[in-house]
Amino acid sequence: MKARVKWLDNMSFVGESGSGHSIVMDGAPDSGGRNLAARPMEMVLMGMGGCTAFDVVMILKKARQPIADCIVELSAERSEEIPKVFTKIHVHYIVKGRGLSEKQVEKAINLTAEKYCSVSIMLAAIAEVSHDFEIIDD
Repeated sequence: MKARVKWLDNMSFVGESGSGHSIVMDGAPDSGGRNLAARPMEMVLMGMGGCTAFDVVMILKKARQPIADCIVELSAERSEEIPKVFTKIHVHYIVKGRGLSEKQVEKAINLTAEKYCSVSIMLAAIAEVSHDFEIIDD
């Protein structure tokens, strides 16, 4: 896996993935940025959300669960000291579908957290990661 990041101007950068997709990053105004895009640490958190959501949907589909939607809300705390790494991350899953099995949803979430989501597992090595979920019968 490869990536490339190029400085644009001020504190704006464009990142390009090895698969050819680009995303802009920017800093906060107090760091010289213009607040035009997500910060790098926000992107790490979004990456974790995307990784785990992908797993949950895939696992529930394979289990033939009637999933209609999956929303992952993440909240994180960072160290006060530099480097300001994540110290706590909470992941809240909102899974929608008519007649979803609570047992299957819980199993999918545990599997992504403990076995499949590389981002979650990597971040759990440095931060306290917790999760919960709700099911909406849709």
